[in-house]
Amino acid sequence: MHLTHSSRMGSSGVQIVCMALAILGLIATIVTIAVPRWRISAFIGNNIITAQVQEEGLWMECVVQSTGQQQCKSYESLLILGSDIQAARAMTIISSMLIVLSLLILCAGADFTTCIENEEVKPKVSLVSGIGLILAGLLLIIPVSWSANNIIRDFNNPLVAEAKKRELGACIFVGWGGGVLLLIAGGLLCCFSRPRSGGPSGTAKYYSNSAAASAPSKNYV
Repeated sequence: MHLTHSSRMGSSGVQIVCMALAILGLIATIVTIAVPRWRISAFIGNNIITAQVQEEGLWMECVVQSTGQQQCKSYESLLILGSDIQAARAMTIISSMLIVLSLLILCAGADFTTCIENEEVKPKVSLVSGIGLILAGLLLIIPVSWSANNIIRDFNNPLVAEAKKRELGACIFVGWGGGVLLLIAGGLLCCFSRPRSGGPSGTAKYYSNSAAASAPSKNYV
């Protein structure tokens, strides 16, 4: 009984940590989606001294003046965007929705909640939440890595004009960090969401031993 209670307390602690990591991953995903800093101007060659910085995101591009003024404009058409940006839009949105769904599932199946009272079902529900967080992490890491690869490829391509070369923006690194947090949270949930065994089997052993012990006494009587 004491071991079961302590294991539940340990599992609850892991679930709370995973929930915190998932919330941080959700914040990172929202920042990656909303902030237009996937690509920024590269200050190389004749562009070392410039009066403005161009920033590009999933939904808009912005121009920041040296005076601090910023002007943003949404993309006029989806067809003018690269395949990496188009895919990033879909994958990051699906990732954020999957994180929210996984958090709701985790809240329902966590040991510190009473939404589900069946102790055999709770680990399975937590396992589903862990798998969802892993998928959400992959859906966040894949688009930022794809965009980073294209940015680095164009930066090292001598055929690309210096004015069109870009560097990695802050959202790329935020996306990587958020994806790693989601993978850690999902991995921990998958490792610790195992069916609890030992209770029923231990009881059966107790009764069988008591029955075996009482059998010789009846023979002596």
